[in-house]
Amino acid sequence: MHWLRSLFVLLAVSLAAHAAGQARELPDFTRLVDDQGAAVVNISTAQAVRRPVLPQLPNIEDEEVLEFFRRFIPRQQPPGPGARPEPRSLGSGFIISADGYILTNAHVVEGAEEINVRFTDKREYKAKVIGADKRTDVALIKIEAGGLPVVRFGDAAKLKVGEWVVAIGSPFGFENSVTAGIVSAKGRSLPQENFVPFIQTDVAINPGNSGGPLFNMRGEVVGINSQIYSRTGGFMGLSFAIPIDVALDVQRQLRERGRVSRGRMGVVIQEVTRDIATSFGLDRPRGALVNSVEKGSPADKAGFEATDIITKFDGKAVENSGDLPRIVGATRPGSQVAVEVWRKGTARNLTVTVGELQEDRVAAREPPRGQKSTERAANRLGVVLSELSAEQKKEHKLNHGLVVTEVKADARVELRRGDVVLTMVHKGQHTELKSVEQFNKLLNALDKSAVLTLQVRRGETTAFVTVTGLADKG
Repeated sequence: MHWLRSLFVLLAVSLAAHAAGQARELPDFTRLVDDQGAAVVNISTAQAVRRPVLPQLPNIEDEEVLEFFRRFIPRQQPPGPGARPEPRSLGSGFIISADGYILTNAHVVEGAEEINVRFTDKREYKAKVIGADKRTDVALIKIEAGGLPVVRFGDAAKLKVGEWVVAIGSPFGFENSVTAGIVSAKGRSLPQENFVPFIQTDVAINPGNSGGPLFNMRGEVVGINSQIYSRTGGFMGLSFAIPIDVALDVQRQLRERGRVSRGRMGVVIQEVTRDIATSFGLDRPRGALVNSVEKGSPADKAGFEATDIITKFDGKAVENSGDLPRIVGATRPGSQVAVEVWRKGTARNLTVTVGELQEDRVAAREPPRGQKSTERAANRLGVVLSELSAEQKKEHKLNHGLVVTEVKADARVELRRGDVVLTMVHKGQHTELKSVEQFNKLLNALDKSAVLTLQVRRGETTAFVTVTGLADKG
C-alpha cells in the first residue's frame, strides 16, 4: 500500500506541475501596461453641438449595412445657429516624442475647435493639429511639453496571425482601459480604404479607443486602432488597426510638409479571378487587371494597355488588386519604377515615371440608350449585339466593338443594354471584336464548358466580365 500511496503523490505533483506550466503559458500583460500605459492619452475636443448622423453611403438602404465600418464616433452635421462649444471625449492617442508629438486618428480631431489631451496622472494640455490625412485616417497633433514618456515602435510586417496583441485606450471615456486578443488577419482591404493594409484583430475596441495604440507582447506599438465592424455601434469581435509603418510614414510627411504626397499611375483595375487567370493564360489568380488607362497619365505614357495584368511594381509582388494602390501610393512621385505585366500570354517589363495623386477621381455616367439592333438573333451568351455605327465610334472614341442591344432572360453573362463589348480573351488569345458575324463564329467554335473573358465598355468605364459556360449550339 505504501507504494500505491507514493504513486498517488507523484501523480498529484505531476498534475500540479502540468497545471502550473499551462498557467505560465498564458500571457501576462501587467508589465506591458506598467511600462507603456503612461504614454497613452485621452483626447477630447470642444466643438459646436452637432447632431449625429450615419455616414452617407451611395445606393444603400439597409440599416444594418449602413452600420458597416462606421467610425467609432458618428459623422457630424454642421452646427445650427446659436450652437455653443461643448466638450466631448472622442478618442485616444499616444506620445511618439518626448517634446509632445502625438499620433491619433484623423476622425478624432476632425472639425475640432479645441483639442484637450489628458494624461493618466490627470495633467491636461491644449493641442494643435500639425496635419491630418483622411485617406489613412492618421493625424499628428502637438502639445507644448517636454520630458514626456514615449512608446516604442515594432515592425507590423513581422506580426503573425494568432499572435497576442493589446490595446490601451479610453472606450466610452473610461481612461487607460486595457483589452487583449489576437491578430485575426493581415493586409485587409476595407471599403473606400485603398491605401491601408489593415491589421484585423479580435481585441475589444469600442467608441473612444479610436487613435489608441495596438501593442505586441514586447510592448511595441504595431498599429493604431481605427475601425470596427459593428451592427450595434459596439464591439462585435472584428477590429481593424492601421499598421504603424504606414502611420509613421504619414506623420513624417505631415511634420515635414503638412500634407501627404502619394504616387499615381492613372489606371482603373479589378481583381484577377481564377476564371480570368484561365482566360488570360496566367498560371494562377494574381496581379491587378487593367480595365482602362487614363489618357495622358503616367501609365499611358509608359505604354500600359487595357488587358495588361500588373504582377510586380518596383520589385514588389502584386498578389491582389488591392495591393497595387497601396504600393503605388507609397512610391515617391517622380520616381522611375520597373513594372512587370502579363500581356497576351507573355511577361513584359515596362518603366513608368510615377505621377502625384491630386484628388479622388470618379468616372461614371449612364450607359448609352436607344440603340437599334441590326442583328436580332441572340448568340450563345444569350445577348443580341450590333456593330458600332460611324457616329457611335466617334462618340465613344472607339475603332471597334459591338453594342449590346438586348439581354435575354437566360443570358449567361452579366451585360446590360448599351454596353460595348470590345475584346474576347480565351486561353491567352486576345481578339478585337469588329462584327457580330466574327464574334458568333468565335463563340460557335468553343466547347460548351469554355471559360472566356470579355472586355466591356460601360459609360466611361471599362471592366472585364468572365463567362464560364456557353449555351448549346443552335
